[in-house]
Amino acid sequence: MVLVIVFAVIALLAGLAANRFLRPRLLSEDDDTGMAVKDLVGPLLTLTVLLLAFVLVTANGSYGKAEVASRGEARALDQLVETAEYAPAAERARIQAAAVCYARAVRTQEWPAMSDGNGSPAPSVWSTDFRQTFRAVEGKPVFGMLIAADSKRSEEREERLTQASASIPSAIFWFLLATLFITVLALGICLPRKNNRGQVITLTVITALLTTMLIVIRDVDRPFGGIIDVRPTAIAEVERQATRDFLANHPAAQIPCDDKGNRRAV
Repeated sequence: MVLVIVFAVIALLAGLAANRFLRPRLLSEDDDTGMAVKDLVGPLLTLTVLLLAFVLVTANGSYGKAEVASRGEARALDQLVETAEYAPAAERARIQAAAVCYARAVRTQEWPAMSDGNGSPAPSVWSTDFRQTFRAVEGKPVFGMLIAADSKRSEEREERLTQASASIPSAIFWFLLATLFITVLALGICLPRKNNRGQVITLTVITALLTTMLIVIRDVDRPFGGIIDVRPTAIAEVERQATRDFLANHPAAQIPCDDKGNRRAV
């Protein structure tokens, strides 16, 4: 970073020196002629738009990964529930019940926490219960399938939690804000002071568009919070199906957690 700053300062000083000493030798124009402020605003506006577009693509990529991870986790959990059908009755019931509680904990506790970039320890209680149950079927053919499904679930959850954190550092966001301010200020300086209704309307529209793009970037960069967010639709559907299967196979049994995925007191 220091190297970039040093080179930028050297470039600026070289440019000013060239303007003072080389310009008289290379150009026959008067010292009062040259590029006006309005001539520099066009490149500045182009640079601002390119920066916003680049950051928007980065933020959208993070959003896409968060959505894919959420669906992948739900598919892995559903596969775990289906694979449990090949396990002995006692282990099957315990795995399917833990899957229901895991889905509830993710949906009701971890999902709201991810809006601030955090996770929740509640789902981990049931993932631990998975592994404890797997030990009872170790050595049986179903053991490897259960381990594979649970590993996939764990990987997708980790990816989901990773994408919950903002992918754009705060320093870059503040830099974009400063760039937006400077661009609009420079455009305002170049407007005529009289008979400028059309120019003022155009400047207002440009400002609104740039501001909207920055707001969209900020919102998309938080996949689990804001207006454009990833909803827990997939995990909720798996919860519904797992609950139905568990109650159909074990009508007299009770799911070992409440509606929020917390373990019931024994």
